[in-house]
Amino acid sequence: MIGTDSGEPGDWDADAAVTHLFRAHYRILVRLGAMLCGDPARAEELVQDAYVQLHARWSRLRDTDKALAYLRQSLVNRSRSTLRRRLVADRYLAAQPPPPTIASAEHLALDSIAQTRMLAALRTLPARQREALVLRYYLDLSEADVADAMGVSRGAVKSHTSRGLAALRQSEQWAHREES
Repeated sequence: MIGTDSGEPGDWDADAAVTHLFRAHYRILVRLGAMLCGDPARAEELVQDAYVQLHARWSRLRDTDKALAYLRQSLVNRSRSTLRRRLVADRYLAAQPPPPTIASAEHLALDSIAQTRMLAALRTLPARQREALVLRYYLDLSEADVADAMGVSRGAVKSHTSRGLAALRQSEQWAHREES
């Protein structure tokens, strides 16, 4: 009776056996898989894989009457593997540093506007004040390094920096007044 659903289960070929077992037990196996792995969609995949494996190994089964037990055991093993992989992945993700914060497009646009305003304000400063501020705050040089780069004393760097910052603050306040 190969190829038909009639006869005894031991007489069925792989197609007939899997078809019969699928009709009779698919839903209960999916529920079992969902309870084991906690994910109904993943459980469906595991059950389908178990049926495919059963079909491929049907001719090597010693006792075809135990095919349902074979499916259950295959499902349990596949669920365990899924849970192990999930556990390893969760551990790996927990050990990773949080992803860097990426600025939104709006934030980048506002930063660009602020940078444009800052450059415009710097252009209005006298050359020595602009040089002192750029070397000190853009290049992050110490006062001594700025003094060496400009060929002036540290006191002159402090004076140029202080005056430049005051002028920038005043121009920023003026800009805010005009916007209001």
